[in-house]
Amino acid sequence: MKKRILIVAIACMVMSVAAGCSKNTDNQNAKKEETRVVTDAKGKVEIPAEPKRIVDLSGNSDTLDLLGFNVVGTCNSDAYDYTKLPSYLEETLKGAEILGYSMSDTVDVEAVIALNPDLIILSKAQEKSYDQLSEIAPAIMIELAKMDWKEDFMSVAKLMNREEAGKKWMADYEEKAASLGNEVKRLMGEDTTYLSFLASQGSIFIFDGAGLGSFMYEDLGLARPENLPKQENVSLPVVTMEGLAQINADVLIAAGTDEDYQKLDNSGIWRNLLAVKTDRYKKLPASPYFNQGYSPVGRQVLLEEVRSYIDENQ
Repeated sequence: MKKRILIVAIACMVMSVAAGCSKNTDNQNAKKEETRVVTDAKGKVEIPAEPKRIVDLSGNSDTLDLLGFNVVGTCNSDAYDYTKLPSYLEETLKGAEILGYSMSDTVDVEAVIALNPDLIILSKAQEKSYDQLSEIAPAIMIELAKMDWKEDFMSVAKLMNREEAGKKWMADYEEKAASLGNEVKRLMGEDTTYLSFLASQGSIFIFDGAGLGSFMYEDLGLARPENLPKQENVSLPVVTMEGLAQINADVLIAAGTDEDYQKLDNSGIWRNLLAVKTDRYKKLPASPYFNQGYSPVGRQVLLEEVRSYIDENQ
């Protein structure tokens, strides 16, 4: 009888421990599965509190990485070759599968499924695929300002519950950029004016309120030239060669392909620009510089490049 009582007691203890373990496992699973509700361009959506496998189609993969998230699929591809990452993101997004280009409205849904994401982020450009994507995993559709990269950066940080981390990164970047801009002005002259543009298929696209333009004018605080066309929306202002001559900046920074530069070199107007005659111009490859100024990581790299230029010319 005593032996039977002992066996029953031991069995109860085992069951109790097992129940406790089960309870702990349930708690751990609950913790893993914690969610929160966010409001995106489509309304309210429940997402993982700490997503581990993000597929980003919106073009904000670099921002997500800076905020500490793991991006397994990205559309932050090179604007001139959608099958590869731009050079400034090769290390940041190493290992992420390239799923296309962020401005495209076409989504490879099967490729997204294969990545087994726990969160999908898309923009208005991919809106027609929203229903399909939201069946794969919780999907957030964000609407970006596009003209103000800082606003877009902080919008993503707030949406992903990383606002403080976003503010810290931005403050650090702004401090470095302002300090570097002052060094550029000391080296090149306080009133020296700068113009950056994209040469593409015979047209001249002026960077003003976005890309390389906002990097120079807003981040570094460099001077704008007279007659600079103001950028009113996401589209870059377009000028003729004659229009480029009327802007008459002290320093020119161009982005283009070899073919684009051949057309420039064949232009008498280009050869007679003051910045060209005084050798105060720089030709950059269209890939990656066309898109680099739109990326927070790209801007970090631009700061490093400007720093190298200053160090070489001190």
